[in-house]
Amino acid sequence: MNIDDDSTGRAVSLPRKQIRVALVGNPNTGKTTLFNLLTGLRARTANYPGITVDLRQGTWSVSGRDIELIDLPGLYSLDAVSPEEAVVEEFLSGERRPDLVAVVMDATNVERNLFLASEVRELNLPTVIVLTLSDAARSRGVSVDTAELGKALQSPVIAVSAKTGEGIDELGAALLESVNPSLPIMAAEFDSCVADCTGCTFAARYDWAEQTAGTAISGEATDDRISTIDRILTHRIAGPAVFLTLMLGVFFLIFSLAGIPMDLVDAGFGRIGEFIGNLFPESPVNRAVWFAVIAPLSMLVFALGYRLAEVEWSRMSGAIAIAVSILVATLQVDDVRSLVVDGMVAGIGGVVIFLPQICILFFAITLLEDSGYMARAAFVMERFMRFVGLPGKAFVPMLSAHACAIPGIMAARTIDSRRDRLVTILILPLLTCSARLPVYSMVAALLFADSPTMAAVVFTGAYLLGIFAALFAAWVLRLTILKGESQPLVLELPPFRRPGLRNALLVVWDRARVFLQNAGSAIVMFSVILWAMAHYPTLDEADLTGSAAEQVAALRAETTELTEDQTEAVEAEVGGIVARQQLANSFAGRLGKAVAPIFDPLGFDWKINVGVISSFAAREVVVSTMAIVYGADEEAEEGDTSLVQTLRNQTHDNGRPVFTTATCLSLLVFFVLAMQCLPTQAVTKRETGSWNWAILQLVYMSLMAWGAAFVVYQVSAAYGLNA
Repeated sequence: MNIDDDSTGRAVSLPRKQIRVALVGNPNTGKTTLFNLLTGLRARTANYPGITVDLRQGTWSVSGRDIELIDLPGLYSLDAVSPEEAVVEEFLSGERRPDLVAVVMDATNVERNLFLASEVRELNLPTVIVLTLSDAARSRGVSVDTAELGKALQSPVIAVSAKTGEGIDELGAALLESVNPSLPIMAAEFDSCVADCTGCTFAARYDWAEQTAGTAISGEATDDRISTIDRILTHRIAGPAVFLTLMLGVFFLIFSLAGIPMDLVDAGFGRIGEFIGNLFPESPVNRAVWFAVIAPLSMLVFALGYRLAEVEWSRMSGAIAIAVSILVATLQVDDVRSLVVDGMVAGIGGVVIFLPQICILFFAITLLEDSGYMARAAFVMERFMRFVGLPGKAFVPMLSAHACAIPGIMAARTIDSRRDRLVTILILPLLTCSARLPVYSMVAALLFADSPTMAAVVFTGAYLLGIFAALFAAWVLRLTILKGESQPLVLELPPFRRPGLRNALLVVWDRARVFLQNAGSAIVMFSVILWAMAHYPTLDEADLTGSAAEQVAALRAETTELTEDQTEAVEAEVGGIVARQQLANSFAGRLGKAVAPIFDPLGFDWKINVGVISSFAAREVVVSTMAIVYGADEEAEEGDTSLVQTLRNQTHDNGRPVFTTATCLSLLVFFVLAMQCLPTQAVTKRETGSWNWAILQLVYMSLMAWGAAFVVYQVSAAYGLNA
């Protein structure tokens, strides 16, 4: 409830209601940057009834009132030609129409924005005009008379800067003043600029926009230097070269700056594992007492996990927690310690250690996007895309797919042609998503741990391989089952801007949070499953056969003549032999060996095979799988806790290293190209309306991955890179 005064001066209680404000504007007006600034860390994805595209939704608190902000897709007109325009028109005029519309306009290009602003005003909804980039306009010699502009649009005009925070308080006050949710919404009738026009309504609206801009704006934003830079960045030869150089520089920063935080994460998880391991009693305890302690703790852990993952706490999750509690309570103390430390902590730590590199990547990409460069990159790439049969509009879904293929596939809804939409959906999973980054980082560290430059080359090569594989697949589809020409791209190059540090940090936080939320539950689940597969059925020293039994017998025969320290070393060696045989005899070992004929030509051993198989459910679990499967050997040198060092120590029975250069390159190529994400398959089926396309996507990507990895491994081995 909120308190107000009526005309008699008495305090009256009015019902408290959240204001719903829609942000509408042209592309590249700074609308989403403003949204990120206002909502901070409270933004989320929403899907409203009747709307087929996910919208960004967040809450902004102003003077004790909550304003629900909805970031609508950027568009140039409400004349519903494209899917984006249809979404905005339906949202603004449907049953869930907003209480107020905030029309975001670029202060450096007001005339272009006035066309859409006039259309929105004709809906006669309460409206506030938000003039973004006001500081950039002043620095370029452009002055906007907000009073004159407000008079023409019959709405308040607030000049803001998402970078400096200028005008944000005034914007909040204007929104609250423009609509009172406790009273009926009253919107002033807007005098349509085309109401009396008998000719072309578009021409009349453009004439009105030109006349209004001439009255309200003084100065002209011109800069010959910008034109010269654009000619270079969009040149058919220089443009791709600049793009490649920038990407190489970004990846160099990833490997040169992420070392310290990665070491800290690695050491932190080592301490966590050691601390948790020390909590367990050394001797067996009564099962009833053990159950009484473990059951509530495990239920609490699962409850917190579901909360963090934003999954509804339900009877199902409660049943799962109880089932796991009972399972844990029936294990021996040593098994529980191994499950928690070697399974869950090692599995989660094996992925989280690469989070600093992911954050640096998204930070750099966000800065490039906010600066206006990514639109130039789209212009450069469009030439190649059209040649292979991809529409220019596919660039935005392709850019989204570099975070995750699922939103990229959903973004393909904006492509009008069904043929173009299908081609785009089928090739998007080839582009590098954030789930692949830990694998790239692991392989790059195995190959060039001490050379950030070479590691950046590996990273850049993996990204380019994914891009060129997507273009190649589109070209093949164009020549075979999806013949036809793609639609051309109409693209407006935004002005260059100084990117905002705050917005970049918010994007990084959001991407990191989403990555951990999406990967966290899968990692925990698969870590538990893989730990069980790697530890059961159990194998004791008495169960050893063959050469392993002979080695243990020979070692045991020597212990009578050794000192105490030497005896401890022998016991450790015997324990290593038993552990290796235990893993080989486990369910995971049997599965890895069963598929060995398929992956042997790629240079994979049976332990890598286990990681490959697990990754088809979710790519991000492959690193945690490797940490569990290879960590079970406990062969890392004392003080050597990192996964990379553990992998480097692995050898075949003949003493040859497992992770040779040839094997690392083969593994990298396989994970660049393989379709290892069942949720993506489900979304492909939903967006295409048929499992046939999803199955085609899975089959062709798997065959492409195996074939390319086979060629890379065999050629590398022929040149002596397999030793």
